[in-house]
Amino acid sequence: MLVALSLAGCATAGGASAGRDPLEPLNRAIFDFNDAVDRAVLKPVAQAYHDTLPVEAREIVGNVFGNLADLWTAANQLLQGKPAEAASDLSRFVLNSTLGFAGLADIATPAGFEKHHEDFGQTLGRWGIPTGPYLVLPLLGPSNFRDAPARVVDAQGDLVLTIDSEGQRAGAVAARVIDERAGLLRGERLVEGAALDRYSFIRDGYLQRRRNLVYDGNPPPSPDDDPGYDPADDPEGPAASPPAPQPTPAGNR
Repeated sequence: MLVALSLAGCATAGGASAGRDPLEPLNRAIFDFNDAVDRAVLKPVAQAYHDTLPVEAREIVGNVFGNLADLWTAANQLLQGKPAEAASDLSRFVLNSTLGFAGLADIATPAGFEKHHEDFGQTLGRWGIPTGPYLVLPLLGPSNFRDAPARVVDAQGDLVLTIDSEGQRAGAVAARVIDERAGLLRGERLVEGAALDRYSFIRDGYLQRRRNLVYDGNPPPSPDDDPGYDPADDPEGPAASPPAPQPTPAGNR
């Protein structure tokens, strides 16, 4: 659900995305379930959190969780063959964990260390693994056949999940989810106002955003932009259409 709402403003209409959604009836049913849970539970809690805590407190919460995520981002940068970016993200983690008082303050960004977001699904994309069909996961939202199993690996690199106390771990996960959901309240209004079909809007936004993330904001030309486009060179691109069947000569029937 959080991923879905973070896609506001990312999507444009197009048939290519629809062609990568062969499970659309099932995906729509799961989407409706997720949306109902969000509206009944998560959104009201996030709204209360947003309205109750001052912006400075919410920034501190976001800084702490963002700092913990930087270490896994650095690991994925290294796996993707980007040592300079890995060193930058590792430096962010060290600076904010020490001089930033365990991540309460983000001093790395003003110091010139840019914030990145990398996960194992993006790493697989850099390795050339195709996305596969679009998939909506219960409670988790948009994904695909490549990124969904990659979440298992991401969980191993999630420092929040390494907290020993079960109660503290559950509390930290809940706080992170609520903080992330509260940060999407404004974007949700854009989705509501711009989309005639929220499902298609969010699906297309997810596919475009993941493509941009895998290619670090510089994706190769799409089939519509480049007549010489080769889908074999673009694991994030739409699947190649099967060749049209050839008519059988009358004499061979």
